[in-house]
This record gives sequence, structure tokens and C-alpha cells, in this order.
Amino acid sequence: MGSEPWPCGLEYIGTVVVDAVRRPQVSATAAATPGEVVRRTRRAQDMTLARLGSLTGYSAAQVSRLERGKSAMTDVSVLHRFAQALGIPPQDLGLAPASGGQPEPSVQRTGPYPHLPAPTLGFPGHDEGEDPVRTRRQLLANLAVTAAAAMGAPVAGPDRGETEEAQLGETLVAGLRDAMLGLGRVAADMPPERLVAELRRASAEFNECAYSSLALRLPRLISAGHRSTSDSCRVLAQAYLLATRILVKLDEPQLGWMAADRARQIAAAGDAPVAVAEAARQQAVLARKAGWHDQALTLALHAADEPALRELGNAGIAQRGLLIQCAAYTVAHQRDQAGMRELTREAAAIARSLGAVTHLRDTNGGFSQATVQLHLISAETTAGDPSAAITAADALAPQALPTTERRALYFTDRAKAFAQWGRRDECIRALLQAEYWAPQETHARPAVKTLVSGLLVSGRTTPELRGLAARTGVPHS
Repeated sequence: MGSEPWPCGLEYIGTVVVDAVRRPQVSATAAATPGEVVRRTRRAQDMTLARLGSLTGYSAAQVSRLERGKSAMTDVSVLHRFAQALGIPPQDLGLAPASGGQPEPSVQRTGPYPHLPAPTLGFPGHDEGEDPVRTRRQLLANLAVTAAAAMGAPVAGPDRGETEEAQLGETLVAGLRDAMLGLGRVAADMPPERLVAELRRASAEFNECAYSSLALRLPRLISAGHRSTSDSCRVLAQAYLLATRILVKLDEPQLGWMAADRARQIAAAGDAPVAVAEAARQQAVLARKAGWHDQALTLALHAADEPALRELGNAGIAQRGLLIQCAAYTVAHQRDQAGMRELTREAAAIARSLGAVTHLRDTNGGFSQATVQLHLISAETTAGDPSAAITAADALAPQALPTTERRALYFTDRAKAFAQWGRRDECIRALLQAEYWAPQETHARPAVKTLVSGLLVSGRTTPELRGLAARTGVPHS
């Protein structure tokens, strides 16, 4: 009660909402997993992976992953799809038998969002009579404490040694937090054409890693988008997607969940399927960072198989490639190097089919063979093979990447690989190159601070390392 009205019929409240898809109830006495049942039945019918994929709407590679348990096969809509394609009794896959008077569950759309662990962000004790403004303020205080604790930092103010650029991330997070919770200064009304122009400028600032100006523009854009009386769904959805990417970079998962969920809801209300798919990709990233690997994989691959993407030409194909690329990185976190490379090859094949860079309005940086190769660097490091990561990096010229933000990420990922490999000097050089391309992002990112802290305690320090530590706000002697 008392919440501000959202455009597109949505309610503007500071909560996380995640669609839940019911998990199938698999019998404890079942002799095989659903994937094994599918594989045995397919082979008994002498059916190829490609044929089953065509019947269910998946690629042959994805059918293979589902059968082998490399992708989670827990969503009821997926199970019903395979049961119907192979004529498997539903109960053999742990599903309730279809009742005579009810329509087949396989035709009831449940959506691509799996059941995720309960979010930690919410309104404890909220009821109908509670003051929403007071509740938001309490949530704001809780967020500040939680974020500080998650980073192992004291709740008190920043260390005096931090530079202004090192604090830019905190400034950006604070502005986004206030705009998302409806706090702070109220933005002036903007006509639709001004909202579009401001979004274009904010996207350019993100691509150039210009955090100082983005910290002012993006919160103001989100606040103005909510106040707009015109149809601002698409602009607001893209603004929230941009906010999600920044919050992921700055290691703010709770606010990231809020932003990604709002982006998905608003994009769905505004009939923007590419933005819906991109929101699913960002939710998959956040699920992966929370350690929910199966759910992250389900989010990405279900969104990649959404029929609406296939009807959108190159933009839909490119977004599908990004989702498969995201799934590859998730598999890398499970230390499945073979599965990660298989998915990466699938994403690379999509990029080759598109030719040049496909620029996506909802995805900063677009999709291309170069961006697939960029993801491979980090995926190889995560899967435990820093040597392969450096080989992948050496095969990619950073100038081939479409934005400054992507080039800075290239050098940061290269630094992570060298750090894992124990090659400190090369790690420091890579961090200095990242700083050259994007000083504001390099100084603000928690991932860089972690690398610098590790370098300071793992061996001798150099003037270059001490200077980088000072610029990133990392304490050093």
C-alpha cells in the first residue's frame, strides 16, 4: 500500500521478485535420473540427438548435455516436452500422471525461470499497515551493512588512503540504490525523446567506463523513467539492464537482483523479447555468482531456446549466442572444461554465421567472434587452466573488441589468468594495461582490488604495484 505507480501497470516497490517454476517430484526409488531415462528411450527408438532436438526445440548438443546430467533437467516444462516427444509416461520422469479432465501440462506455459533459493533481500515484518517509506529506509540501512559485510569491510567510512576514483563505485551504487528505492532527489520530468537521448548517453558512458558522469546520469534516468507518464517501458527496461551490468561489476548482488528482475518485468510488459532474454542472462550471471550453478544454467539455456528469439532475425540470433556464451561460463564454474568448450564452440558458430559484430540495443558491446573469444579467456581460467586462458588471450587482439569496457575486461581477465598461474610480473603489467584503457573502472572494481591485495602479500612489491594500490584504494605499506 502507498507504493508509487509504475508505468506499464507495474508496482514500484523495493523488493525482489523471482518467478518460481515448480520442481518435479522425482520418486526416491527411481532407478535412473530423467536424463538417463530419456537417453535409454531415445536409443531404444533408434532416434538421433538431432532428431530429438528438432522435436523438443533444442540443439543436439543441448540434448546431449541434458541426457548426461551436464545441464539441469528439473523444470517440469522441459520434462513434459521430452516425455511427449518420446512417448515416455510422465511418472517415469518423476511427474504426476495427466488427469483425464485436465489439459496436458506440456501445453501450459510455466515460463523459463526456475525455482531459486529464497532471496535475502526483502521487507521482514512488512504488513498492510506498515509505512512503506520507513520500510524502505530500513531496507536501505540493511543494504549498506550487508554490502560492507560481504566485502569484509568495516561499516565505517572509507579509508583515507582511497582516491576519489576508487570511491566512484560506491558513489555509483549509492545513486542507483536510492533511485531504485525511490529515495533521494526527485528527477525532473523528461519528455520521451529526452529519455531516449539520456539512455543513449548513459550507454556510451558505460562503454567508455566513464563512471563519474554515469553516476549522475543513470540514477537520474531511472528516477525520471518511473515518473514519466508516457510509454517508457523500453527505455526503463534498458536502463535497468545497464544498472544490472554495473552492479554485477561492482559486486552488489542484492541490488543486482532487484535491477535484473525489474528489467525483466518491464521488458515483458513492453513486449521487448530481446530485453527479456538479456534480463534472463543477467539473472543467470547473478545466480552463478551466488553459487546456484544448476539454476544459472537453466536460466540461460531456457532463455536461449525461447521461440520469440528465433523470430527476430540477427538480433535474436545474437542474443541467443550471448546466452549460450553465458552458459559456457557457468559450466566452467563446475570445472567441466569439455562442456565449457563445447558450449563455447556453439556460441562461436553462431557468431560466425552472423559475420561482423551484431550491435544489440539491450546489450552493450554487441556479439561477435571476438566477444566469444573474450569470454573463453575467463572461462578457461575459471575451469582451472590459466595456460589455456593465456593462449586464448594471445589469439585475440584487444582492438578487435567493440568498446573500451570490453578491452579493459580483456586485460583484467588476462591478469586473473596470470595470477592463477603464479606469474606476478605479467599480472601487474596486464592490470596496468587495463588501467590505461579504463582508469575509472579499474580503480573502482572489487575484482581488481582483490588482485592487487593478493599481489601485495604474495611477493615483493614494486613502485608500479604500490602506485596501483594507492590508485585503487588498497592499503599498502
